[in-house]
Amino acid sequence: MTNQQNAKTGFFNEPKPASIRLWHWLAFLFFVASIITVIFGSTLFTTKRNIPMVQEQVQQKGGSVTEKQARAVAHEYSDKLWILHKYIGYGLSFLLLCRIIAEVTISKEKKLATRIRAALNYPAETIDRKHNLLVQYGYLIFYILFIVMSVTGLILAFEDVKWLDPLHQPAKSIHSIVQYGLYAYMVTHIIGVIRADLTKYGGIVSRMINGHRTEPK
Repeated sequence: MTNQQNAKTGFFNEPKPASIRLWHWLAFLFFVASIITVIFGSTLFTTKRNIPMVQEQVQQKGGSVTEKQARAVAHEYSDKLWILHKYIGYGLSFLLLCRIIAEVTISKEKKLATRIRAALNYPAETIDRKHNLLVQYGYLIFYILFIVMSVTGLILAFEDVKWLDPLHQPAKSIHSIVQYGLYAYMVTHIIGVIRADLTKYGGIVSRMINGHRTEPK
């Protein structure tokens, strides 16, 4: 197949195996669940926000509670949510491990590095070359951010491991910063996929659901 043909019938229109599609949607669901716990944990379920609520509820029942006691109760709400966040993180780390194994074991032509080289070899005058490069490099950046998030998240999750103590604060800072890179990628990815589906690569979303090949417009 020539480079011109590749540009027209390349990566975006190729069918995906069921394993990749399953991984894609599981990762999407786990990421959404993780983001929801972050939003709730940073807003509705913050300890400081719920201290007055605990005190008010106890007083309405005829009891009394100190601020310190109310803080301990309010912290339980936040703590349970972050425990859920941790378990979701374990799931994402497992999915990342599966993706790394898949990348190592899949055929050479389907590897990310091969797809980047293929995009570089597209004719310079084709719009697809720039588009494909942006997409493939976007995937590379996503997986790098994913790895950093998983490693730092696991360091934070194993807080009882003494030899990891010196790494906890740097891991927390990196984890907090890198999450915004992942959010930015996901928003960009969703917008890009919807735009592609509505224009040149119609059916790209359904292809990731049913695995059927789509023909370029």
